[in-house]
Amino acid sequence: MIPNRLLGRMAGALLTCFLVTLPCRAVRYERSDSLRVVELLSRVSSQPADVCLPLFFAHQLAGVPYQSATLETELQQGKSETELTVNMRAFDCTTFVETVAALTLTARSGSVRWDDFLRYLTLLRYKDGHIDGYASRNHYFSQWVRNGEHLRLLAEIQGGTDDEATPFQGRDTLELSYMSAHPDAYPALRSDRSLLSPIRRREQEASHIVVSYIPTSRLNGSPKQLADVSNGDIVALVCRTPGLDVSHMGFAAWGSDGQLHLLHASSRAGRVMLDTSTLHRYLLAHPSMLGARVVRLTEKPEKD
Repeated sequence: MIPNRLLGRMAGALLTCFLVTLPCRAVRYERSDSLRVVELLSRVSSQPADVCLPLFFAHQLAGVPYQSATLETELQQGKSETELTVNMRAFDCTTFVETVAALTLTARSGSVRWDDFLRYLTLLRYKDGHIDGYASRNHYFSQWVRNGEHLRLLAEIQGGTDDEATPFQGRDTLELSYMSAHPDAYPALRSDRSLLSPIRRREQEASHIVVSYIPTSRLNGSPKQLADVSNGDIVALVCRTPGLDVSHMGFAAWGSDGQLHLLHASSRAGRVMLDTSTLHRYLLAHPSMLGARVVRLTEKPEKD
């Protein structure tokens, strides 16, 4: 989803894995992945009724190793993307958020089934939930949000347009072009230039849209000042990189210190973790980031 500025060393091929065909999808995974998903979903019934499911699942995955460009594996280099990949053993920031979101939507639909998890993951990751090659994946966060809103799986929080008190004072006019402008950074584009045309088309579809975000300076506010941000909201960090919308993401977590923190797959720490720094301090340490967009998963996902 989020194009990596530098993909770094590519992930090797997955370990011994299954390739099963389900209605309308093929899935590549290890048996431990499916067992872990069902185990996590089964734990929900023992949680309090008011449990914040995104944070519950995110905390359960704490400590899982970080792996950059998780989906850009050798299995998919030079091939048409026709399989749904599930990997619960390593995450980048995007696959971590997607996985927790799919677990949350599955649980909120009342299911503990592996196949329902696969359905929600497919709906989130691919345009209209259809896997049809590399370009069908929602590579950019803004594509992911637009697709999820269309399917009524999530909604972006933008704050009141006329309320000066709202923290959403930042405005960004989307101009997506990073992938098509840097094809050599992506193995699939490097090996098959015919993919550039559909990638450009999808970039244009999600461009020229104005989105709101909370500037870094406003993220130092109190829970009252940042009341629009709830525990478990998806937080995406807006960046200055031309052609790119966001450069990192995770989940909002209000700490016992009364400050907003980020629960994320951290490349620096090399694992999924709740950052000890506040989100405000995290952004101050990353001056290439301008602030945070906020997205909330629906409470009642449609089953069909």
